[in-house]
Amino acid sequence: MFTLTVNGLKRQVDVVPEMPLLWVLRDELGITSPKYGCGIAQCGACTVQIDGVAVRSCQARMADVASKTITTLEAVGNGKLHPVQEAWIEHQVPQCGYCQAGQIIQAIALLETIPEPTDEDINEVMSGNLCRCGTYERIRVAIHAAAKKMGGQ
Repeated sequence: MFTLTVNGLKRQVDVVPEMPLLWVLRDELGITSPKYGCGIAQCGACTVQIDGVAVRSCQARMADVASKTITTLEAVGNGKLHPVQEAWIEHQVPQCGYCQAGQIIQAIALLETIPEPTDEDINEVMSGNLCRCGTYERIRVAIHAAAKKMGGQ
């Protein structure tokens, strides 16, 4: 039995220690924003924040994340849109939308670490989040816009 805090709520799950956090979130807790993309932490579709750090949940084992704080897209903005989400809408970033939860979580982590990112910062940090629709330019523009909304740049 493991206890973890997910989106501000203490949750208990009875799973094997090797179970990836992605499957605990989706199958045990019904949290569906993190998506299965590749299973080897290369695409970023499953990105969540663990103790404030963007992490690929497909490779985070329950034994390693128990007692940590997990944040998914469902908790971003505390009931209203986060500036990153606002920028995503304003700049029409999503096409199919499959990667967007991971993209947004990664972008928020980027702006929490680097409030005024350069294009190079954005490219480096976001490079692990793949978008099959190729909206990378709009993602970059939206991150700059969100930085301004959040007081950077």
